[in-house]
Amino acid sequence: MAQLRIALAQVNSAVGDLDGNADKIVDWVRRAADADAHLVAFPEMMLTGYPVEDLALRASFVEASRRALVRLARRLADEGLGDIPVVTGYLDRRPVELVRPGQPAGAPLDGAAWLHGGEVLVRSAKHHLPNYGVFDEYRIFVRGDRLPVVRVHGVDVATVVCEDLWQDGGPVSVTGVSGAGLLLAVNASPYERDKDDVRLDLCARRAREAGCALAYVNLVGGQDELVFDGDSVVVGADGTLLARAPRFVEHLLITDLALPAAGAEPPRGPVDALDGTTITIDRHVVSPDPLPAYPVVPQTVAEPLDDLAEVYAALVLGTRDYVRKNGFRSVVLGLSGGIDSALVATIASDAIGPENVHAVLLPSRHSSEGSVVDAEDLVKRQGVNSRIVPIAGMVEAFEEQLELTGLAAENLQARIRANVWMGLSNEHGHLVLTGGNKSELATGYSTLYGDSAGGFAPIKDVFKLTVWELARWRNAQIGSDLPFLHPFAEEPIPEAIIEKEPSAELRPGQRDSDSLPPYGELDPLLTDYVERDMGRESLITAGHAPALVDRVIRLVDIAEYKRRQYPPGPKITPKNFGRDRRLPITNLWREKS
Repeated sequence: MAQLRIALAQVNSAVGDLDGNADKIVDWVRRAADADAHLVAFPEMMLTGYPVEDLALRASFVEASRRALVRLARRLADEGLGDIPVVTGYLDRRPVELVRPGQPAGAPLDGAAWLHGGEVLVRSAKHHLPNYGVFDEYRIFVRGDRLPVVRVHGVDVATVVCEDLWQDGGPVSVTGVSGAGLLLAVNASPYERDKDDVRLDLCARRAREAGCALAYVNLVGGQDELVFDGDSVVVGADGTLLARAPRFVEHLLITDLALPAAGAEPPRGPVDALDGTTITIDRHVVSPDPLPAYPVVPQTVAEPLDDLAEVYAALVLGTRDYVRKNGFRSVVLGLSGGIDSALVATIASDAIGPENVHAVLLPSRHSSEGSVVDAEDLVKRQGVNSRIVPIAGMVEAFEEQLELTGLAAENLQARIRANVWMGLSNEHGHLVLTGGNKSELATGYSTLYGDSAGGFAPIKDVFKLTVWELARWRNAQIGSDLPFLHPFAEEPIPEAIIEKEPSAELRPGQRDSDSLPPYGELDPLLTDYVERDMGRESLITAGHAPALVDRVIRLVDIAEYKRRQYPPGPKITPKNFGRDRRLPITNLWREKS
């Protein structure tokens, strides 16, 4: 057996920031070197950020990535870090002569490179290209066809990229015949609820299939609607969990492994990948001989987060990175005294600090006294900035010029509130946060250019029942040492807000239940229709009342045009409104009753 100390750099990159991402790689390689690591690995597309989407089709960006990779290799050597092998993701392209008709323009590759001694030692690329959910990589990338196997201190290390683990056949199958003692997977795997257990099971299964230990390094951070939760792991050849990084934070996972020493080389060249393709084993040597035995560091396995903690952490991280990576220092939101805006304000305070959150109370003639008092109580508890802007006079000014009644008159109030937020945003540079939840988005229960206006929607993918659960969970965390929570001295959300029956307060005595079914019935039905794509008959078979099914299907289907104009927000479910679910606005298909 040979010993190998690996460092998995679970870090947060920014799309397009080639220089900043390179700086981060150098910084974390230095940390790994200080820990005497023999090999350090970074996530998928670390140098460019992920996902780059159609930037991959822009030749200037692809070439900038290739040049940045070469500069990075030289810089590592210049700064005394050239002796430690570094594996990182980046954007590459196939040589022009290999382009085939029907492939993406420029033949971009989702690449992985080994850097050593000031040079790019080896380049490879993702073989399996996902084309489901949030991914559409067939239109962006071409397939890689090589499995690099690099000998490091007497251990053969194979490298694959993210989706290569999730599909049968391909590089993992070839790893099994390559004689590798370690399979290294570089990943940018987005968060969704309960995915951590699925990932761990996957890594264990692939390790057993490949017949070697597996090290899985994942990206952390927010990128538009996607949140990456880290959760990097190392498992043994039998699938046993050996080490695990904490979630939603940057972390260097150092692990000492006892691995089989490399033996006689199997044949080089093309190997049947068991997926209808062949993959070429590409062998290189960094250091051929095993190291003498050395004292090992203790293995670390991070404590798992409970379900609501991981959801809340994802919302905080997604909000923080959207604000910061887009150059904002502060946010503004309307604070109505209701549960949705209360939770959004709390997420914002946890994400960027309450001193950078600006709440606007916008009472109208229909606002209850309790709503204003409750909103003021939240402001006091959290220490956010606030101001009161009564809108009754503004509404009256519009009504003097327009004869609006019913729903049009109600929506006028919501749109005037949005004008106030947007005006303050323009004046002071705040990002406007929108407070709508997934139940409202699904059913169209929002005012276009009113409460749906804004730049980012932190609870866009959170059903109403979960909004209440998260509010109660957050209140119970006073004194918690979770790193993504602000240390409030008291419960940040007044209990009166949590217990209050929800209302838009756009007419006297209005309640959500006037327009929507009870959330206890609505949310499970929405989960089945929106996230599981169940049709009418399947919904009824699943136990939903036929009349409710018909009503909710109609509400969801006719609201597609509203959702298309809604701001982005962090994805936490298997199917969000945005990258996951893409339906035509002009659509005459209806589920038949």
